[in-house]
Amino acid sequence: MTLDALSDAIEALLVAKNLRRMAELRPALTPGYCLRAARILEGSERILIGTGFPVLDTFETDGPLGAIALYQALEQLGKDCYLACAAPLADALGADFKVLKLQAFNLEDGLTEARDSLASLRPDAIVSIERPGLAADNHYYNMRGEDISPRCAIFDYYLTESAAPSIAIGDGGNEIGMGKLQAEVSALDIHGAATSCDELLVADVSNWGGYALIAVLEALTDTRLLTAITHEETLQYLSERGSIDGVTRENTLTEDGLPAAAGAELLTELQRLVESHAPVKN
Repeated sequence: MTLDALSDAIEALLVAKNLRRMAELRPALTPGYCLRAARILEGSERILIGTGFPVLDTFETDGPLGAIALYQALEQLGKDCYLACAAPLADALGADFKVLKLQAFNLEDGLTEARDSLASLRPDAIVSIERPGLAADNHYYNMRGEDISPRCAIFDYYLTESAAPSIAIGDGGNEIGMGKLQAEVSALDIHGAATSCDELLVADVSNWGGYALIAVLEALTDTRLLTAITHEETLQYLSERGSIDGVTRENTLTEDGLPAAAGAELLTELQRLVESHAPVKN
């Protein structure tokens, strides 16, 4: 299997369940986006990964799980990574990861914070995994149509104000990056995000888009990365720090209402696809 064929197979796998109509958005994207995004990461040294979708007074499991896995895989490849998120997620992860804490909750402060942080960190690539995106009215909305702006620190400007290539992953239409498909997202029953990106990955669960990038990076670098992902252990780690399922709003070891086994099954299928491309060396 060629790299192009591998990317296409992974892109199809990511939306196979079509839980929130992401399979309908996929044809609007130029095929090979997983491969192009992975190549951006392969060629970057310092990478900023934004995540954390506020639910009630805490954060959901979808997003941080994939962000942590990608952070760890990229560090295994020798990259310098930072997780960008707001409280309480930033405080929950601060002891174990390099965290850039997002603290601006209005547009003016968000723009200033982004410009200052970008000037300081100088990232070579920026990734957003399940991070709320500003709608056309400059508000943030959840899947229920509720305005959650007061609880959303601003990450959009890290993508729009940086010259570095940007990658975004979403599963519903209201996440950063979905502005790339604004016309298609407008057909969904959701307040769509207007913030765009260079490469957009659509997935049934945003975490799985992070896993997909790791799978393609494994094929690109001949380095075992997928087997290092601790899916259920990381779910437990997040649960112990206050995460909840974004759909059920309960503190369970689930992602968007799906059991942990669903993510584990996807990882197994990703491994099978990568091995059909070529065996990794180390």
